[in-house]
Amino acid sequence: MFNNLIESSSHAREYKRRGSFLLLTGATYVVLFVIAGVVSIYAYDAHLERQSTDLELLSWVPQPPPEAAPEVIRNTIRPASNSTTAAPTHSTRTELVDSTSNPNNAPRDIGTVAPSVPPARPDSVIGLVNADPITPTTGSRGTGGTGNTPVVVDIPDAPPPAAAPTPVIPKVLKVSVVLNSKALSLPRPVYPQLARQIRLQGTVIVQVLIDEEGKVVQAKATAGHPVLVPEAQKAAMQARFSPTMIGDQKVKVSGVITYNFVLGN
Repeated sequence: MFNNLIESSSHAREYKRRGSFLLLTGATYVVLFVIAGVVSIYAYDAHLERQSTDLELLSWVPQPPPEAAPEVIRNTIRPASNSTTAAPTHSTRTELVDSTSNPNNAPRDIGTVAPSVPPARPDSVIGLVNADPITPTTGSRGTGGTGNTPVVVDIPDAPPPAAAPTPVIPKVLKVSVVLNSKALSLPRPVYPQLARQIRLQGTVIVQVLIDEEGKVVQAKATAGHPVLVPEAQKAAMQARFSPTMIGDQKVKVSGVITYNFVLGN
């Protein structure tokens, strides 16, 4: 019996020792997993700091090739000499070359050197030299010179005088003066009964808009006691003015009318 008790107690201690070992081992693994997770989080944050969300666009624009200097077309037309030969009656060319500006006859090949033969005219024919007939100058006011070669002096006409600028007529003419003295008819406002009872006095300024015929179409008080304002606006709507003209056109006028409310003695 004692042998069984001793064996049971030894088994209990063995189970307890094994349980403690397993518990300690499990706790150690848990701590190691936690440490590894924290380290991986910090390592991931460090990599995030190195990352950049900037987008760089690289573009390359090729430089245009340098333009070649235009070739100077030399005039090879020989003037006809009056002393040796008679003046030609039509245009002659050693080679009939069409003008490059003709849209109906575009050149098949593009050259880099200007031709030595001038472009042919509609009346040009094949000849030994490149020559054009002398065209009489029209519109000249005087000739001079000696011998058979006249010197033509072309005096251009004087340019016409510039037209006077058209004045810009505003839609509404804003004036800064008080319009009381400009009115043809300026009825006096009714003194409010309440203002008389409380002995209220003061000035009311009314902004008015006058149409092309001199009639007030808008009236709005900009300053004054609220008790006095309604009667002042009514009186301003009944005012009449003469039409305002700019040149030969009637315009609207914007200005102010003042009303002084004063109690008698």
